Amino acid sequence: MRYDAVLIPGGGLLADGTVPPWVVARLDAAILAAGEDTPIVALSAGTPHKPPPRDSQGFPIFESVAAANYLISRGVKASRVYVETASYDTVGNAWFARMIHTGPRGWRRLLAVNSEFHMERTEAVFRWVFGLRPVQPEYHLHFLSTANRGLDETAVTRRMEREKESLARMRGLIASLTDVRAFHHWFFTEHGAYKGTRRWVAADLDDSTLRTY
Repeated sequence: MRYDAVLIPGGGLLADGTVPPWVVARLDAAILAAGEDTPIVALSAGTPHKPPPRDSQGFPIFESVAAANYLISRGVKASRVYVETASYDTVGNAWFARMIHTGPRGWRRLLAVNSEFHMERTEAVFRWVFGLRPVQPEYHLHFLSTANRGLDETAVTRRMEREKESLARMRGLIASLTDVRAFHHWFFTEHGAYKGTRRWVAADLDDSTLRTY
């Protein structure tokens, strides 16, 4: 199937600022799915759960930029690679992808590629955000799961438990926020990662689970 664009949510970085094995699996799958000419959009600035790695000059390394560097190193033309450097979670990945890239470009047939441990919530969130009214013509979303490469069973199990808990907490929001205007107000006034009074607070996570962010 041909897509207008392939979207890759962020999945963390290693201490040296490179993408971890489970993100490499996403990127490799995206390369295959995109073929020779479909744009690939790497998403995410980072995570609110831990500080970002920094480059030799002390600047933070964005997850999406590290992903883009990997894509280009694998032979994807730079002119086909786009980044989004504003989001810090899955909801933000979807929102900024729509506002910054898919909306302006008119991309409607989309493939989102993410790790198996993260896919259930990814699909729910992306269908929610890309379905916010008004949307004309409508988006056609497709999803591709990739292996949890490089993660031990304990880390995957604990992360999937957190994913289910997060999705359960979001059900009410998904049902009540159905248009762009209402979502925008909630997102920038109540969401802890994007409101004006945001404060980064490290999550109470064990090291194994924290690696997955």
